[in-house]
Amino acid sequence: MTVAALAEPTVALAIFALALSAGSTNLGQIVARTMSGPAAVSPGHLLAFLALFIVTLAETGRLPIDNPATHLELTMIHEAMVLEYSGRYLALIEWAASLKLLIFFSLLSNLFVPWGVAAGLTAGALTLAVASLLVKLVILAAVVAVLETRIAKLRLFRVPELLSVSFVLALLAVTSSFLLR
Repeated sequence: MTVAALAEPTVALAIFALALSAGSTNLGQIVARTMSGPAAVSPGHLLAFLALFIVTLAETGRLPIDNPATHLELTMIHEAMVLEYSGRYLALIEWAASLKLLIFFSLLSNLFVPWGVAAGLTAGALTLAVASLLVKLVILAAVVAVLETRIAKLRLFRVPELLSVSFVLALLAVTSSFLLR
């Protein structure tokens, strides 16, 4: 089983775990439900956050996710597609990778820590929402930077098992959210 085959179902299950506790698959209603109650510290939310965080690290190229079944180092998710490009095209690929990281960080910060999300379309509410999003993004970026520097020399031969663990965490989050409803 490839790494990409585990990442997408894990994201779907993690968000579905949040949807179960909110009673809706609408992201706005999930955020509103999380803001209104103490469900943000439930085991389902914590497990879903961990699963989505691990997938974020793998999907955005923050960890050297590789297929250890081969002898090639070019099977990594992010690095294999970057090797053929230079100049403007490389810049576009790097920009797309940065946008992907921004989207994952925004999902993590606003779905699991929704404080500061604008409830109305007033200038003050939107300014507060942008400021709180920037603070949450900086905190997540700092956590990822610390993780990257701490495990930079770690030999990651069992990374597919790490993504399997994230999938199991997402399944446990769905089960926990279903049982605690």
